[in-house]
Amino acid sequence: MMVRLIDVAEVIRSKNSGPYELTLDVIFRTRSDYERFRDARIFTPALVASLYRVPVTDVVGVVAFDPAKAIKATIVRPIPSGAIGERDVYGAQQHAPLLGLVFDLPEAPPVRGEGGAPC
Repeated sequence: MMVRLIDVAEVIRSKNSGPYELTLDVIFRTRSDYERFRDARIFTPALVASLYRVPVTDVVGVVAFDPAKAIKATIVRPIPSGAIGERDVYGAQQHAPLLGLVFDLPEAPPVRGEGGAPC
């Protein structure tokens, strides 16, 4: 099943993680969508590196954060925040490569009500 990230994410954003790193956040609308993406292990350092045209070694980490239904990735900024030639001091305009992502995911399991019966 083809799923556009912008259809299942409530928030897609980027922000500074200090002057030398940038963090990308994808916060999902529903727990089930979050779990599908988390369990499929789609967000990998290789994916982030290819989207941001950086070496995989510049991907500091990709983590799932269950309490927020979020997947977070951190990369080394190509140019430190505020340095000459840097164009986004706050890192708030760097999430655009995530907006066009489409993934082929397995179908979501049916939602069950109390007692295990289908809703």
